[in-house]
Amino acid sequence: MPRFYCPQPLSLGLDLSLPDTVAHHVQVLRLAPGELITLFNGDGGEYSAMLTHIERRGATATVKAHVARDVELPYAITLAQALPEGSKMDWIVEKAVELGAAAIVPLAAQRCVVRLAPERAEKKLAHWQGIIVAASEQSGRNRLAQLGALQDYRHWITQQDLHRRVILSPRAEQSLAGWARHQSPQALTFVIGPEGGLSEAEEQAALAHGALALGMGPRILRTETAGLTALATLNAIWGGI
Repeated sequence: MPRFYCPQPLSLGLDLSLPDTVAHHVQVLRLAPGELITLFNGDGGEYSAMLTHIERRGATATVKAHVARDVELPYAITLAQALPEGSKMDWIVEKAVELGAAAIVPLAAQRCVVRLAPERAEKKLAHWQGIIVAASEQSGRNRLAQLGALQDYRHWITQQDLHRRVILSPRAEQSLAGWARHQSPQALTFVIGPEGGLSEAEEQAALAHGALALGMGPRILRTETAGLTALATLNAIWGGI
């Protein structure tokens, strides 16, 4: 059954006009009145709805049932990702959502090649939000990962965080897998550097503000691989896959 994000209140028996993007997808999939679709609004659970009318510029549906379905990880993981080159961030956001990340925070670090002016940053954030929605529809998640504003690393690292921060570093003496096996599942924020990694000063700043340095094994991982590998590692050790 096709799944669509519908950011509005949903309730049993509700007749609603589908958002333009959803109506467009309904037409692309060549769905017909009477067919069932799944809707979710990010508040938890999902709704079965029957298409009632499909027109050239819109579609309507009636909500038929609610299923209290939740596939979220039992521990909240935030991915604080320094901006990589090109379209790598698109891929990181998509796969992080599939792996269950609860939040994604883009960071501007010292070695980032990409520098976004405020206007371009807003466009990128809107683009990444769209990727979060699409990845949630595809992966079966009924809650959207939160997307933070683009922040300067030096400022962000000094802010207080309710979650324990883990900086993934090739210089760390303890591995993430070894550490996680002796810890109970808990909320974490993974700090991922750009191509070339975080500078020594940035790593020291993270450690000075309470971050825990952990490694990912003997091989050096690319920036687009490190955070996703960390998420998959916790999925395997703490559960969630």
